[in-house]
Amino acid sequence: MAKLSINGKTIDVTVEDDTPLLWVIREQIGLTGTKYGCGVAQCGACTVHIDGVATRSCAMPVSALTAEQKIVTIEGLSPDGNHPIQKAWIEHDVPQCGFCQSGMIMAAAALLQSNPKPSDADIASEITNICRCGTYNRVKAAIKDVAAGGQMNRG
Repeated sequence: MAKLSINGKTIDVTVEDDTPLLWVIREQIGLTGTKYGCGVAQCGACTVHIDGVATRSCAMPVSALTAEQKIVTIEGLSPDGNHPIQKAWIEHDVPQCGFCQSGMIMAAAALLQSNPKPSDADIASEITNICRCGTYNRVKAAIKDVAAGGQMNRG
């Protein structure tokens, strides 16, 4: 049995030690905003925050986590979708098909949390999620917009 802190709640789950966090989030807990894309931590659709760091959950075994680590999914980023990066995503019409968007938003939120004024190079090096629709220019514009406004929540 594993004890995890997900979106502010401590949850006990009974899974094999090598079960990826993604499957615990989706199948055991029922939070389906975090998506399965590639299964090898390349595409980023499964990105969540672990202690504020953008982490690919498809390659993170549950056994590598402790109950003290704070896991945040897209559902926990903002209960009402009012996080600055979510608002910028809408304003800049970032989503096309939408599949990669929860992971992309989580990566962008983590970047802005750690670096409130990222350069283009910072964005390029930190936002490595794959978007088959090619909305990278809109993603960058949304991140820059939030950075210019300085409205990132710090808590």
